[in-house]
Amino acid sequence: MTLNGSIRLAHRWLSIIFTATVIANFVAMALGEPPAWIVYSPLLPLFLMMVSGLYMFVLPYAAGRRQGRRAEG
Repeated sequence: MTLNGSIRLAHRWLSIIFTATVIANFVAMALGEPPAWIVYSPLLPLFLMMVSGLYMFVLPYAAGRRQGRRAEG
């Protein structure tokens, strides 16, 4: 598997983990005052999804720029 494929797979799994932590957060809030670790638990997967998402967002632009250089040279 390539690096791009691994990052896409990790991004998908991170989205599942993020969704589960957000659901757990809402359930904990419905039961009363949740502990801080439950409230802040979605932030780590969200940050990692932001990094991997930005990487995947930039990929087409970086590939186009590399192809443009090859065509010029």
